[in-house]
Amino acid sequence: MQVISGKERKTVMMMKQILSCDVLENCFIPIRRLKKKYKGKWQEITEKLFPGYVFLISGQPQLLYDELEKIPTLTKLLGSCEEYFTPLSKSDIHFLQNTLEEKNINLKEYQEQSETPTVELSKVVVKDNRQIQILSGPLTNLEGQIKKVNLHKRIAIVETEFMGSRSMIHLGIEIVNEEIVFQENR
Repeated sequence: MQVISGKERKTVMMMKQILSCDVLENCFIPIRRLKKKYKGKWQEITEKLFPGYVFLISGQPQLLYDELEKIPTLTKLLGSCEEYFTPLSKSDIHFLQNTLEEKNINLKEYQEQSETPTVELSKVVVKDNRQIQILSGPLTNLEGQIKKVNLHKRIAIVETEFMGSRSMIHLGIEIVNEEIVFQENR
């Protein structure tokens, strides 16, 4: 569902309060962890993975569609399937599951705001030729889709097909020292 950018959390809270849990199994806003440099120090921050969008899970899309008229921050529903919803494709669900956690997850399990599905940082080592080696994290599942790595900004730009169009998604990386990795693996 598309909402006014900046109103995603308010919309999720409102839906969880107003809508019946029989109709709305869950709604969430996926976030991503990134590293940003402030005053010379790297800080870990979180940002929305898809600003302006809220993801809904329901086994009763027709009833959900009817109840969503109660939500004032709703901008528009995406897609149409018998005038209600178009579900995420299997590849969209696979992308979310593989980037949100390294293990397979059930998005229905995220019930509390504190349990927001999160794309973690990928740990990488930078080789002498400025090539990176992915050690862990969501980028291990997306190696063939990485279009660019910006070491200065600590992001990898991944090109993927999501919600019916090609998207460039920025995911955070954490550069680790090879000696530290070697010591941790001993």
